[in-house]
Amino acid sequence: MGELPIGWELKTLEEIVVDEYGLVDGPFGSNLRASEYTEFGVPVIRGSNLSLGTSYFVDNEFVFVSEAKAEELARSNCFAEDIVFTKKGTLGQTGIIPKNHYFEKFVLSSNQMKMTVDKSIADPYFVYYYVSSSASVEKIKRDAESTGVPKTNLAYLRTFPITLPPLDEQRAIADILGSLDDKIEANRRQNETLEATARAIFKSWFVDFDPVHAKANGEVPIVIDTETADLFPDSFEDSELGMIPSGWRVGTLGEIAENPRRGIQPEDLPENTLYVGLEHIPRESLALSEWGLAEDVNSNKYQFNDGEILFGKLRPYFHKVVVAPIDGICSTDILVISSIEDIFYGLAVMYLSSTSVIEYATRISTGTRMPRANWKNLSQYPIVLPSYELLEIYNATIFPILDQICQSVHQSRTLAETRDALLPKLVSGELRVGELE
Repeated sequence: MGELPIGWELKTLEEIVVDEYGLVDGPFGSNLRASEYTEFGVPVIRGSNLSLGTSYFVDNEFVFVSEAKAEELARSNCFAEDIVFTKKGTLGQTGIIPKNHYFEKFVLSSNQMKMTVDKSIADPYFVYYYVSSSASVEKIKRDAESTGVPKTNLAYLRTFPITLPPLDEQRAIADILGSLDDKIEANRRQNETLEATARAIFKSWFVDFDPVHAKANGEVPIVIDTETADLFPDSFEDSELGMIPSGWRVGTLGEIAENPRRGIQPEDLPENTLYVGLEHIPRESLALSEWGLAEDVNSNKYQFNDGEILFGKLRPYFHKVVVAPIDGICSTDILVISSIEDIFYGLAVMYLSSTSVIEYATRISTGTRMPRANWKNLSQYPIVLPSYELLEIYNATIFPILDQICQSVHQSRTLAETRDALLPKLVSGELRVGELE
C-alpha cells in the first residue's frame, strides 16, 4: 500500500469490529428457505439490496420473514450502520444500512455477510466507502474462489486490509463523500415523486376518466383548470372496452408508437458509444441512471435516441421500462419504442410503463424458461384515444416532468463521477481533506 500518511494505521477488518460477532455471515440455506418468506415482517437483505460502487443501500424488493424467524436467526440480524457484503455471486457488492431507516432490523440472506464497526476505532461510513472503492472491489474479485460461482468467505473478510486515518479525518472524509451521495439520493427520491405525479395524472385522465365523471354528475372537475376541463366530454358511450368518454375511440398501442429496429454491428460502433443492457435498467422506474460503454460489445445491438422508450422484453414481469436520457445502443432483449407523432409521446410513455401493459406483455410472452414479449403482439394492446387538443394539454403537463427526471439523472451522474474520482484519493491519503476547496 506504499507509505502511509503520518497518523494513519494499517489494520484488518477484524480489528475494527465490535466483538466476536462483529463479522458474521447469513444462515445456512436450509435455515432460511423461500417457503418461510412472509408478506410482512422483518426484511431480508439479498444481493438485490446491494450494489457495485457506492449507493448506500437499495431499499426495495424486500422479502420478509416473521419476527419469530428473525429471532431464531438473531446472529444474522443487521441494524443501522452495519455494512453488508455479498459472499457468493456478484462479488464486490456492498451496502450500508442507513440511520433512521423505516425498518429497524433486517436479516441476512444466506449469500451475504455483515460487519458491525467499533465506532471508537472507525467511522462506519468511512469503512463503507473504503470497502466499496474500485480498488477494494477489484481485490475482492481477484482473490475470490473462481471455480464455479465466484465466492469469498468470512475468513477472507477478517484479514482484509484497511488504512485508517485518525477518527476525525475519517468522519470528515465520510461527510464529503456522503454529501454527494445524499444529493444523489435526494434526486432519486425527487424522481420518484415526479413519476408518481405523472402516473396520477395519466390514471385520472385516461384510465379512471375522473374529469368526465365529474362533469357527468354536474360537478366541476378538480385539480385542472377551466380550459383543460372544457376539453373533456360530459358523458360516456359504450365500446369494446366498456364505457369510455363520448367522442373518444378505442385504438391500439401500434397506432401511437412504433418499434424502429436500427441494428448495428460491433465493428460499426463509433468510439465511446454508450451501452444499455437489461442489467442497467431499474425496475418500476422511468429514470435510467446507469449505463456503460460499448467497448466490450461483440454482437448485433439496436441503436436508440435520447427520449425514446426502452422496454425490457425479456421476462417482462420484471417491469423494466425507461425513458432514455442519452443516445446509445442497447441489448436486443430491449425493445426501442418511439411515438409515431410527437403528440402521442406522453401517452406512449405512460401506457408502456403502466402495470396493465406489463401484465399484458407477460401474458403474451413466449418461451417457458426465458419468456420474451415481441412488438407485433404488444402493439395490439387496446387503448383509449382522446382528442388531439387534449393530448396537447397533456403533453404540456407531462413533458416538463419527464425533462426534469432526465436532468436529475444527468446531475446525479456528474455527482457520482465526482465522488468516484475523490473516493480512492481520499481513502488512500493521496488527497487530504484540508486540500479540498
